[in-house]
Amino acid sequence: MRTKSMVLLLAIFIIAGCGSKDNSVEAQVQLEQAFPNLTFTRPVDLQVPNDDSNRIFVVEQHGTIYVFDNDSSVSEKSVFLDVQDLVNDQGNEEGLLGLAFHPNYASNGYFYVDYTASNPRRTVIARYSVDSNNSNQADPNSEHILLELEQPYSNHNGGQIAFGPDGYLYIAFGDGGSGGDPHGNGQNRGTLLASIARIDVDNPAGDNNYGIPPDNPFAGNTEGYREEIFAFGLRNPWRFSFDPVTNQLWAGDVGQNLYEEVDIIKSGHNYGWNIMEGLHCYDASSCDTTGLTLPIQEYSHDSQGGQSITGGYVYRGSAVPELRGKYIYGDFVSGRIWSTTYPDEGAVNTLLLESNLNISSFGTDQNNELYLCAFDGKIYKFTPVNTGTSEFGSTSPTGFNLEGNYPNPFNSSTVIMYSLDRPAKVTAKIYNTIGQLVRTMMDKTASPGTKIVQWNGENSLGRDVPSGVYFCQLSLNKRVLGTKKLLLVR
Repeated sequence: MRTKSMVLLLAIFIIAGCGSKDNSVEAQVQLEQAFPNLTFTRPVDLQVPNDDSNRIFVVEQHGTIYVFDNDSSVSEKSVFLDVQDLVNDQGNEEGLLGLAFHPNYASNGYFYVDYTASNPRRTVIARYSVDSNNSNQADPNSEHILLELEQPYSNHNGGQIAFGPDGYLYIAFGDGGSGGDPHGNGQNRGTLLASIARIDVDNPAGDNNYGIPPDNPFAGNTEGYREEIFAFGLRNPWRFSFDPVTNQLWAGDVGQNLYEEVDIIKSGHNYGWNIMEGLHCYDASSCDTTGLTLPIQEYSHDSQGGQSITGGYVYRGSAVPELRGKYIYGDFVSGRIWSTTYPDEGAVNTLLLESNLNISSFGTDQNNELYLCAFDGKIYKFTPVNTGTSEFGSTSPTGFNLEGNYPNPFNSSTVIMYSLDRPAKVTAKIYNTIGQLVRTMMDKTASPGTKIVQWNGENSLGRDVPSGVYFCQLSLNKRVLGTKKLLLVR
């Protein structure tokens, strides 16, 4: 059963397929191959060091890290590190999963990896050093293991590692695998499974090769909780990132059967697994939501076209100004890419692209430009639609304009006006505030000129809908290019 607060969160934040106030501009983006002459095998991470070298490092799941210049014409990549002999990648979610460069990498040459090993099955967090004579080559004999965590199953290994603005290393662990959290790790603070941990790699203490930050939420506890835990109750956080402007920690947490979620991760918070899946009770017979932090966004497997979230980044680059300040993320299975903003800004979820790619990870370069890794072996970047031709469908008309509706508020009917500079397939849909499709008003090719869509306040069955806020979403050539808020007063 949902609590009143849960219903309120749904009403405010989850508007499937609709967008924020300026999303008519926001959706005008496309993907292009960033490095057309390079290919990779199951790339799962893209990182850059803080050394002004303008290099890109790509992690392949089987255990190799490549390095190359950040130049679209680059035709060669070099092996930076090969640890295939250490990595167990037999399971689909096992392998070399994460890479992070020390904040002082330019001076100390340290970087960190997250990989799965066997006998016993476990996650390994290790430090390596760059070769002192070759900045494009790591020293393969420099491994220094910081932490190991036994994994009961081959899936839900998390794998993201990243240094926060505080200089500490954050590590994502899944719940240990199988389905439904059979070992109850999600709500067990006695294990690092199902958590995001936070450790001090520069100041080892006690018997560990790392220290516990004194402001960790469970530092010094006497209840037997793991002091490394920063946040818990996560099923399988597949990719997290820090916004370099606000320092907020964003994560995509993979759901079980029905819902995927986006979370803002905060110290000591419990994100609900396996009590909750997204904003919903996982087991309706036992669902005490006291003390839980709910996601800021969710999308379902059935109506919104996704099955496995890939967490992304808040865009802080300059190439696509329309995306600045928006959190961009995707789905590994459907290839859909969305944007959202922090809920204090009145955020709703906006579908940006239908890429049809298996999106394994996002990453940024030293200029905060956004890239994604896909299992077709390519790395893609985001560009404005009007800079070229998208590889994923025809581009949308640059002369598109969505006007406000009139009257608004309305009682019996309202008219939404839009204009085109060339023929395009137009889809107009009405949604309510919890993301349910109320009615499809139009789905056909429209000729150039000024057009109208009229809605009389009825649903797809011809029945009157109640008073309230609704959203009209217009898509051109399968791209969401505009959303208008409609206020119906009976």
